[in-house]
Amino acid sequence: MTDQVTIRNLTLGEGIPKICIPVMGKDSREVLASARAALEHGPDILELRADFLEHPSDAEQVCALLAEFRAAAGDVPVLFTFRTKGEGGERELPLQTYEELLAAVCASGTADAVDVELFLGERTAEKLIREAHAHGVRVILSSHDFEKTPPAQEITGRLRKMQELGADVAKIAVMPRCEEDVLTLLSATLESRRELRVPIITMSMGALGMVSRLLGETFGSALTFGMAGRASAPGQIPARELRKLLQEIHHYSCGSGR
Repeated sequence: MTDQVTIRNLTLGEGIPKICIPVMGKDSREVLASARAALEHGPDILELRADFLEHPSDAEQVCALLAEFRAAAGDVPVLFTFRTKGEGGERELPLQTYEELLAAVCASGTADAVDVELFLGERTAEKLIREAHAHGVRVILSSHDFEKTPPAQEITGRLRKMQELGADVAKIAVMPRCEEDVLTLLSATLESRRELRVPIITMSMGALGMVSRLLGETFGSALTFGMAGRASAPGQIPARELRKLLQEIHHYSCGSGR
């Protein structure tokens, strides 16, 4: 039932899961060097993780860097993310500063999509979704749990809430404590794919959940995160290896390898 969403020239919700490479750095020099290195791995989308910057609260400075990042990315779509500490990020920002930063990025025309965290509250989510859409920017509404894997009903409920709030894409990442937790995440992904009208991104983190990063086409996750050097979350696979594995899974799942 899932619809497709286009981010710049990339369509989520069809075929092999797309690969996003996160880019981190404390300043313009580090970020742009990391971006150039990431582009050599052929990402489908590049993510700028602004929470790694030294001065992420300076919206003007961040947008200036993002403009350089956008130019370096060429036709590759750009996702802007400030991941808060509570959701596994490097830094914290006051809520008003977070909202102002995301609004400035949306207005700048330098990002194709922005990540907004569900647990910052419905008011913030709805406000930033309206702001993003007013400027033609897509929104990935996200939720992260680095401690545990909630029950499947809670996972599907969060993804459903993201759709209700107006997200273009709904994302959830959880931490497994046992093999059954990985199955819980995959089961919830499959149920949500069949129910929701927006593409979803799901993952079970860490080594135990690594398989979830490979099975998106089977269970319904439209995008996965690969690394080019430094990982932004536990369990990420090097992007080149990830693409080969996804292509092989697609090849055999389509019956071509029989």
